[in-house]
Amino acid sequence: MPSQLKPPYLEKIDQRGNLAIWLVDGGYIRGHIDEEFTNFGQHYSFPYIPKDELWIEKETKTDERPFFIDHLLVEHRLMAKGVPYEKALLEADRLEKKERRRAGDIRRLTHHGETLPDGREVHVRLWKKLENGVNVWIVNGRLVRSVFDIDFTEGGHDYVYEFVPQGEVWIDDAIEEKERGYVLLHELHERNRMANGWPYQKAHAESSRFEYRCRHHPDELHEALASEGWE
Repeated sequence: MPSQLKPPYLEKIDQRGNLAIWLVDGGYIRGHIDEEFTNFGQHYSFPYIPKDELWIEKETKTDERPFFIDHLLVEHRLMAKGVPYEKALLEADRLEKKERRRAGDIRRLTHHGETLPDGREVHVRLWKKLENGVNVWIVNGRLVRSVFDIDFTEGGHDYVYEFVPQGEVWIDDAIEEKERGYVLLHELHERNRMANGWPYQKAHAESSRFEYRCRHHPDELHEALASEGWE
């Protein structure tokens, strides 16, 4: 980590063997160290994290942190032995999914197995309906991860996720209000490019650069959002 940056630590919340588990300021990390940092991380995925630490984003809800910690413990243990990230991720996801099923989230959204899960049931509140007909929703991120996609973080839209209803952009309710504008910008910019035929990887990369610039020049955020249809 560059010496001129402040440490992102907020609170040590657990100790598992030789691994210290820290709550960290994800907004600061995304703005100054790594725009791609999301809910959690460990050294073998994010080299700037010390080997004997696991990091949990402060915005994560308390009831999801046990899932993330157990995921990281598996990932870290396997990758420390030389297991490739993709294989370690599969094993960690398998454990996390099992714990989420046990917690009852799938039963909740399927009405105890009587119906298929419906993306509209994770809506928390409508943030805004845009003039182009797109609805931006704050959604229950825990339920999205438990039922639809364990890797869902921060936000998404219908051009990337088949479970997002047509014409919708989703923002995770765990994202703090001061960060929501940047995540919103990323998702709107990415969706608009993909609607014009851009492939996901190209649209995502440009959206990440656009988001990163606005995080460093917050005075440009309002105009940038307006250019993507947020009036």
